[in-house]
Amino acid sequence: MIREPVQPATIRRKVEAWLSEGDSQMALALRATPVWDDEPILTVGENANAARVVPCPTPIAVRAALHDRREGERLVLLTELTDLELGDGLLAHLSRGQIRSVDRWDLVRQMFKLTNLDPTIVSSTMGGGGWIADALAQYQPREGWPPPPGTVLTRDHVLRCLSAQLLGLDRGRLDSAGLLQWTTDAHSLLQFSHLPSDVLNGITGYLTEIAGPAVASIMAAVRSGHGVDAIPLGLLAAALWPVPNGAPVSTDVIIARTRLEPYFGGERLTDEQAYAFRVAAEAWVDRALDSDRDAGLLREVHRVFNRAEDLAKKVDAARLLTASDLLPLGFTHRLHAFTASIRRALPTKGRVSAEAVLSAQHALEAVERHRGADNQSRVDTARMALRLLRWLSTPEPAAPQTLLKAVWRQVREDGWVDRARLDLFVGDTDPNVAQAYRQLYHAVDQRRALHDHQFANLLATSTAAESEPGTLLRVEDVLDRVVAPILERHPVLLLVMDGMSVAAATELVESVTRSGSWLELTPDGGARTGVLAALPSVTEVSRCSLFSGRIAVGKAKAERAAFTQRFPKGMLLHKGSLRAGAGSALDFDVVEAVANRNVPLVAAVVNTIDDALDRSEPDTIVWGQENIAAVRALLEVAQDRVVVLVSDHGHVLDRGPDSVTRTSPSSENRWRPSNPPAGEGEIAVHGSRVGLGNSSVVLPWREELRYGPRKSGYHGGASPAEVVIPLIVLSAGDDQAVPGWGGAPVASPDWWREALTGATAVAAAPVAPRRPTPKSDQDLTLFDESPAPTSAPEKSPKPKHPALVEALLASEIYRQRQGTRAPLPNERVAALLTVLLAGGGRATLDTMAAHAGVPAHRIGGTVTALRKLLQVEGYPVLDIDADGQTVKLDTALLIEQFDLEQA
Repeated sequence: MIREPVQPATIRRKVEAWLSEGDSQMALALRATPVWDDEPILTVGENANAARVVPCPTPIAVRAALHDRREGERLVLLTELTDLELGDGLLAHLSRGQIRSVDRWDLVRQMFKLTNLDPTIVSSTMGGGGWIADALAQYQPREGWPPPPGTVLTRDHVLRCLSAQLLGLDRGRLDSAGLLQWTTDAHSLLQFSHLPSDVLNGITGYLTEIAGPAVASIMAAVRSGHGVDAIPLGLLAAALWPVPNGAPVSTDVIIARTRLEPYFGGERLTDEQAYAFRVAAEAWVDRALDSDRDAGLLREVHRVFNRAEDLAKKVDAARLLTASDLLPLGFTHRLHAFTASIRRALPTKGRVSAEAVLSAQHALEAVERHRGADNQSRVDTARMALRLLRWLSTPEPAAPQTLLKAVWRQVREDGWVDRARLDLFVGDTDPNVAQAYRQLYHAVDQRRALHDHQFANLLATSTAAESEPGTLLRVEDVLDRVVAPILERHPVLLLVMDGMSVAAATELVESVTRSGSWLELTPDGGARTGVLAALPSVTEVSRCSLFSGRIAVGKAKAERAAFTQRFPKGMLLHKGSLRAGAGSALDFDVVEAVANRNVPLVAAVVNTIDDALDRSEPDTIVWGQENIAAVRALLEVAQDRVVVLVSDHGHVLDRGPDSVTRTSPSSENRWRPSNPPAGEGEIAVHGSRVGLGNSSVVLPWREELRYGPRKSGYHGGASPAEVVIPLIVLSAGDDQAVPGWGGAPVASPDWWREALTGATAVAAAPVAPRRPTPKSDQDLTLFDESPAPTSAPEKSPKPKHPALVEALLASEIYRQRQGTRAPLPNERVAALLTVLLAGGGRATLDTMAAHAGVPAHRIGGTVTALRKLLQVEGYPVLDIDADGQTVKLDTALLIEQFDLEQA
C-alpha cells in the first residue's frame, strides 16, 4: 500500500499529544511515509519543547537515529516498518514499546475532544475528505478548536470553524455580507490565496453551500486574484444582469458579460449566481450608506463606485450602467435620458402633448429608483421639471376678466409654477441637464410672462377705476376683514412675513402642517385666497398700509403707532423685539404676551425672507419653519391662538445674465416715477392705492427688469409674484375654530401632485358647496366666489362611477358591512375608489383628498375608515405603501371578497 506523506501539522499534533502524556521515553515512532521536507527540529507546546524528526526507511536507520540522539533530545521517527521488522531490542527504546499509527481522524477527535464523528466529514463524496483533517491540524488556533454543542462532531461545525479561522471572520458572519466585507481587506485575501488548492476548493464549496450562489461569484473573483474588486464586480453585475423582465438580452450585454469572465477565473456566471451577487453587493452598499454616515465607510463606498465604473469602461460597458441603481454613472445616464425626454416634449409651438409627459414621467421613475445618497437635490429638481412639463401640457385657460380671478390664479396655480421654476432656475452642474432645464425654463417663462402681462393690465385698470374691492382682499383690509372677526372668539397671532411670496408660502405651510399639530383653515373650507399688496409693492407702503387699515407710507415707528391706535391691548413685535439672550429662542416678554389671553392680538414682523433677498441666496433655500427660527419658536408658544400668516409683499429673484437693467430718475429697483412713460415690460399705474410717486408710477411687470443695483431679489413691481400676498389661517387641531372657515382642501393643483396613469382627469370630482344667488364681484363678501357665466341653471347630474364601484355599492356584503361601522357616505366611498381605479390601483393621499372633496387634514382618517369597511375577514383590500403617502387598492381581492364577479 502506498501511503501519502503525513502533513507536518499532523506530526506536530501527534507530538503535542505525546508530550502531554508525560512519557519518560525520549523517542516516538510513527507509522508514516519516511519522508520529511520540513524543518528537522519541531518546536511544540507552550514550553517550546523541541523534537528532531528523522525519516527511517530501515531498521538500521532507526538504530542510527537512536544511537546519534544527544542527551535530552527527543526524537520523532517516521517509518513504514512493522513492530516485528523492528524487533524487541529497538522497540524497547520507543514510547509504549511500539510504532504508533498516524490516523488523521483520531487526531481530529483529539483536537475537538470528542469520539463520535459525523460520517460526512470523512467521505469525499459527501463534502468531506482527508483535506479537512489535514487543514484542521495545520491551521488549529492557539486556543484550540471550539467543541461542538452536542456529542457528535458534525461536518458543519468543523467546516464552519475552519472557514472562520482561515478567513479571519466570526463564525456567525459566514454569509455573503460578511464575505463581501472580508474582500475589502487585501491582506486577508492574500493570505487566503496561498492556501493549498484542495483547501481552497473545499472551503469555497462549503461557503457556497451555506451562504448561497452569491458566494460562488465572490470566491471565483477571490481565487482569480480580483477579490478586492468583488463588490465593484457585484455592482457591475447589477447592470449586466438586471432583474429579468422577459426582454431578450442585448448583444452589447452578452459581449460585456463575456469580457467580464477573466475577473472570475474564466468562469461564466449563471443568471442565478449573478443576481444573488448583485443583491449582496447592493446590500453591502446600502448598509454602508446607512451606517450613521461613517466617514471611513463612505470613503470606501466611493472607492467601490469609482472602481466599478473603471471596470465597466475596461469591458466597454459604461453605457450599460443605466441599469445600475447605485453607481453614479447610472444616475447620470438616467438623468440624461429624462432631460432628453424633456427636450423632445417641448414643441416649437402649441402645448406639450400628454404622450410626451407620460414618456418623461417614465424616465423620471427610473431616476427616482436610483438610490445614490448624494442625488436627492437633483432628483427634487427633476421632479419640479416634470411638474412644469405637466403644467405646460394643460390647456391655457381664458384670460381672467377681473383682478380677483387673476389673484386666485396666482394663489392656486401660478404660485406653484413659481415654486417649481425657482428650482429649475438654480439648475444643475451637468451641461446636458442644464441645457434641457434652460429650454424648459424659457418655455415656462413665456407662458408665465403672458399671465404676468394680463395681471398687470387688470391691476392698472382696477387701481385707476377706484372700484370697491368686493371679495378681493387688499392688504389694508386684512385686519378689519380677517383678523377682527377672528378676535371676537379667539386670540390671534399675526405673523407678517416680510417679502414672502405665494411660492414661499406653499413651502412654509407644508412644513408647519406636516406634523398635524397645526391645520390650515380657508373660507368655507374652499380654495385658498390671496391679498393684494399696496403699490408699489415695497415694505414702507404695503406693510404700513396693513397696520394702518388704509394706504399709508412709513417705517416701523409709523406701523407701531397705527397698530396701537387700532389695537390698544395688542402687541406689535419687530425684529429687535423678538431677539433673546443666550439660551432663549424668544424674549421672555414675548412668550408671556403670547400666552396671555388678555393680549388679544400679538403681531410679529419676521424679516428672514426679505433679509435673504438683500444679503444671501434665497433661490437655494426651502422656506420651511426649520429655516425661519422665529416662526418655529412663536408657533410653539401659540397653541391657544389662531395664527394668521400674511406678508406685506412678495418678491422676484435676480435673473443673472438674463436680467435687463434700465436707467431711472430714482434708485429704486422695481418702480420708478411716471416720467418717462412706460416702455416694453412696464405699465403705468395711478390711483389712490399708489402710495408713492404722487400716486402715479411706472411698474415693471416683466420679472427680469430692474432699475437699481443688483441684489438677490427684488420687490416693488407689478408682477403677481410681488403684488399677490398669501393669506394662511392656522388652527391648532380644530377645524371649527373660526366661524365661516373650515378645514382646507389640498392646496396644490392636479399637475403638481401626480399624473394618473392612463387618464388626463379623474371622474370623481369634488362637489362644490351651494352658493347663494350670483352677485357682482364688487358685491361679494370674503366668503363668496364670483359666479361663472351661465345661461340657465341646470341640475347637476349624478357623478358617474366605474361599473366596479357601482357593483360594490349594490352588493349585499357591502351593505352588511356598512351597517356595522361608522358611516362613510356612498358618494365618498365611490369617489375615493374611482380615484384609485383611475390611477391603476394607486393614488397619493393628496390626490384622493383633492378629487374626493375631503379636507386635507381628514384624508388620513377617511382612508382608515375605508380600509376597515373593505377589509373582509382581515384581508387588506386597501393598504398604505411604505412611503406613507400612497394608497394601494387590490382590485382582484376587492372583487373576490365582495363576490362582485356574480354581481
